[in-house]
Amino acid sequence: MSTPRDDDALSWDGDDDPTLEVGHRPTAEPVTAPTVAPEPAVLPDGFTAVGKGSTTVGHIDADGTVTMPDAPTQMSNAMLVTLGILAGAYLLFTIGWIIGGLRLQGTAEFLVSPVGYAAALWLAVAAAPVWFLTVFVLTRAAKAWVRVLLLVGGLALLVPWPFILVGAVGR
Repeated sequence: MSTPRDDDALSWDGDDDPTLEVGHRPTAEPVTAPTVAPEPAVLPDGFTAVGKGSTTVGHIDADGTVTMPDAPTQMSNAMLVTLGILAGAYLLFTIGWIIGGLRLQGTAEFLVSPVGYAAALWLAVAAAPVWFLTVFVLTRAAKAWVRVLLLVGGLALLVPWPFILVGAVGR
């Protein structure tokens, strides 16, 4: 024989709510508001959007037409090839700093401490990849010619002089 629910050891006010019963399904679906696509943000003439999301803000022209910003463009094939060539040059410069620096190590340690020379050598080796990655990351939104100019400038600045002056073969 089963006992009524009021006689259960742990009964609380509200336990007789029918929605608490296992398997109970509500009879009516909840009403939700229709989803409306938000209107794109636009600014009138003379105003400029700044900050996060400012690249998606449109512009209202003088005649009342709305102009939305262009979608981000991909790099052209010529730019990809140029970046590949410059990346290869930076890799060769890194290898040149390693070879040239290690060839001068015995001679240079007479002038500076071995620890100081090793630190300077590995900073010089790391300079080329750090320059390339820094320019590549910081000029994502810049014009292509700015990126190429900074990368070519880095090549002029980071020439591996120990490799060029001493050479890979002799001293």
